[in-house]
Amino acid sequence: MLESTSNVLQTISRKEGEWASFLIYPLLFIVVYEVFMRYAFNAPTTWGFEATTFLYGLHYMFGMAYTDVHDGHVKVDIFTSLFSEKKQSIFKVITNILFFMPVMICMTIWALKFGISSTMGLEVNSTSWAPPIWPLKLLMAVCFLFLLLQGVANLINDINSLRK
Repeated sequence: MLESTSNVLQTISRKEGEWASFLIYPLLFIVVYEVFMRYAFNAPTTWGFEATTFLYGLHYMFGMAYTDVHDGHVKVDIFTSLFSEKKQSIFKVITNILFFMPVMICMTIWALKFGISSTMGLEVNSTSWAPPIWPLKLLMAVCFLFLLLQGVANLINDINSLRK
């Protein structure tokens, strides 16, 4: 039961990361367009820099859980690499429960509150372009939720490795 839950959560992380990878195409298009307009016509856009910042931010945020499912986040394992596999799993379970889960639960809740507040006010960015920023704040909460769910999958996997 727990193993299947972990597999479902990991599949969600993989799929959302694969879909989010397509954000690179509009990002690339906007950067090329902005550079072309700036240097070919000396007419930079008012929205290009901000749009690329938003797209890159989303690309980054959606990539957090995807990176975690592929064990791609930077780790300092100078001491833990000396542990046996069982002790490493125990250490992972403890650090997940004591540090990762509380932080990610708080980040998800706070980002959701932040996003809801922004949505209620239909917040726009305070620039000359003034795009709506509330959807990005809601998506930030979704991304934290994806990372939290991937942390649950990691916890399940580490507990399962202790059982073996």
